[in-house]
Amino acid sequence: MEDLLQVGVITTTHGVRGEVKVFPTTDDPARFKKLKNVILDTGKEKLELEIAGVKFFKNMVILKFKGIDDINDVEKYRKKSLYVTRENAVKLKKDEYFIADLIGMKVSTDEGEELGTLSDVMQTGANDVYVISMTDGEEVLVPAIRDCIRDVNVEQGQMCVHLLPGLLDINRK
Repeated sequence: MEDLLQVGVITTTHGVRGEVKVFPTTDDPARFKKLKNVILDTGKEKLELEIAGVKFFKNMVILKFKGIDDINDVEKYRKKSLYVTRENAVKLKKDEYFIADLIGMKVSTDEGEELGTLSDVMQTGANDVYVISMTDGEEVLVPAIRDCIRDVNVEQGQMCVHLLPGLLDINRK
């Protein structure tokens, strides 16, 4: 289970007063309004930064950090990721999970057969689709719906799925 969850990536500077444009990697960019702190991963260290201002422009979030008032001080953080701790993450409802917690889970069927490892989550308009890399090297796509997902145990890193009739055949063509 991940301790830090990514909320955005700094793309470039904005203006000359130390603001940055952030591409949000969260489902709800408006959540930046409520954030007080973020953790910047510089590649060498993790810095905790206090958010002093938030604006929105097109699909980007413009952040101002307390104590960073010059473009030269923030330029070095381009293409760096911003994270929040689990305590500052959005609250999940029942049967909701962070994608970071799902990736790498061992997946078995409700018949006890080991299927493989959850390798990706595709977000579609209707529902998410779990990409499972099977033990034989193939992939199977399983919709994240109640009929298919029987149990998710984040602490143990395991998921139990029910494969609807024909699901394996469709994915192998």
